[in-house]
Amino acid sequence: MKLGFELTLEQKQALVMTPELIQAIQILQYNTQELDDYVEEQILVNPILEEDQSHSEEHSEDEADREAEREKAEAAETPLNNADAEFDWTEYLRQREYDDISYRHLEAGFAGYDSDSEPDRRLEQYVSNDISLSEHLMFQLQFQDISLSRRQIGKYVIESLDPNGYLTQSAEEIAEQLGVGSAKVAEVIDVIRTFDPLGVASSDLSQCLLIQLEALGKDTPEARQIVTSHLKDLAANRLGHIARAVKLSVREVQEIADVIRLLEPKPGRRFGGVTENRYIIPDVVIEKSADDYLVTINDAGLPKLHISPYYRKILQQADKDSNIAQFLTGRLNSALWLIKSIEQRSQTIYNVMSAIVRYQKDFFDRGEKHLKPLTLRKIADDVGIHESTVSRSVNGKYVQTPRGVFEIKYFFSSGVRDGSADGVASGSVKALIRELIEAEDELSPLSDQTIAEMLRRDRIEISRRTIAKYRDEMGIPSSSGRRRF
Repeated sequence: MKLGFELTLEQKQALVMTPELIQAIQILQYNTQELDDYVEEQILVNPILEEDQSHSEEHSEDEADREAEREKAEAAETPLNNADAEFDWTEYLRQREYDDISYRHLEAGFAGYDSDSEPDRRLEQYVSNDISLSEHLMFQLQFQDISLSRRQIGKYVIESLDPNGYLTQSAEEIAEQLGVGSAKVAEVIDVIRTFDPLGVASSDLSQCLLIQLEALGKDTPEARQIVTSHLKDLAANRLGHIARAVKLSVREVQEIADVIRLLEPKPGRRFGGVTENRYIIPDVVIEKSADDYLVTINDAGLPKLHISPYYRKILQQADKDSNIAQFLTGRLNSALWLIKSIEQRSQTIYNVMSAIVRYQKDFFDRGEKHLKPLTLRKIADDVGIHESTVSRSVNGKYVQTPRGVFEIKYFFSSGVRDGSADGVASGSVKALIRELIEAEDELSPLSDQTIAEMLRRDRIEISRRTIAKYRDEMGIPSSSGRRRF
């Protein structure tokens, strides 16, 4: 065996993920809101990047020229060394503390500010304020004719409610924490339970429903017995079992069940201020134009980026070997790559969505039942990109269409076989199942096996188990749960 060191020359192929490529992949995967946050972060760390503050490009260039002339005038007054006729921009920037911030941004902070200017009163600047459950109850508490001590107990009880309006602590626990009598706390809780919404401050679901039944005048002994002891049977639609237990006919139990199903099991969920509402901003907009569909990338909410004219002129005048030139060159390359990556993202999403529209044109023309099976590979082959690129282009993004707002992944679905070569998408099958169930006889609902046989007559090959799976995904109960008496 020969041991030793030697130099060898070999050639091989390898995939290297550069930081720029990683950034481009991340930008492609971002939705509109995430990309907006990322761009704002890049504007803060890169002085070369600037956001167009609704000014025209011509106005920006004129302003930049005036700033440059003012800087030249100040530089002319600065004493220079006769041996070195070049202005020391690095030292000048260091003294003026412009190293990490755009000159235009700093100037706008002083010269561009007008304290007497009219405030922006556009409708978009105002956001509606949702009333929380605690605020709604506190408002009612202040009009109650009770003592100050009971009012303080009431505030504690209201602040102890969970987001659904239930009281998770007993009167004894609250009394121990406040150092008062449990009877006094129970009295205050009873007062709060008379507030709107009905059922608030209940300890469990049964008590919540009983309070609402009493307010409606429907709290018969049979209804109270059903709510107290047979809620699970009611949820499973086992009305025959309930009828035997409460000694009523199935029809009478059905009437009581219809009333109970109209009650609110979670009184506090209709109030805001508990959780943050997350609004969907569509990344793509599809509009119908004659017999075709127009695809548009929704970039209205994204900042408009451009290169700072001020730093661009500094880079042109600086020594190529200086530290400031090297720093600005790196920042300039990073800014240009960011702008290019955003443009490439828009183009890729546009190409992918255009291919989806071409393939799913029957859906846009005729509705959900005409959705076709579609895979990432088909779109990737059509556009000429990799499947992973298609996946990143559609992941977490939404499209606004004439038929509503959909997640782009909605158009990619598996299918079942039918008489055609393409088959039928699972979304279309779900629409057909929902349509059959909506038209069924409530006294004799369709079973999963019956639905499967009806679809087979339409040349859709599907099993009973698949019908049950799709029905569960749509939140539709089984035939026994849908049956009425």
